Amino acid sequence: MIWTISQIAVGGALGAVSRYLAGIALLRFWTSDFFYATLFVNVSGSLLIGFAYVMLGCLEGEPGKFAPMLITGFLGGYTTFSAFSLDFWMLFQQGRIAESLIYAVSSAVFSILAIFIGMAVAKQFS
Repeated sequence: MIWTISQIAVGGALGAVSRYLAGIALLRFWTSDFFYATLFVNVSGSLLIGFAYVMLGCLEGEPGKFAPMLITGFLGGYTTFSAFSLDFWMLFQQGRIAESLIYAVSSAVFSILAIFIGMAVAKQFS
């Protein structure tokens, strides 16, 4: 149990730092007040979690020894649904209703689509 918790802690720290760095990198390319960084992180995180879920054997019910570090830790620290929720609220509070709805729908649709794509790609390698 201690080993698993340690894996999750290390993975979570690396995922959180990666999320932060991805946000900074995207802000350098897009100077907009729209929340592209969070959208990118949530969609790419969904793609990666779909891929990792298949590649680590979770689909077959036998997760590999690195599943806690990669899925729960790293990708749990990397994706930020709470940030998504706050971004939505901020847009909504600013009266940007259409943008907030587009943001919410596109986040959900693209993240779910990315799960399917990540799993399909992983199945090609397994």
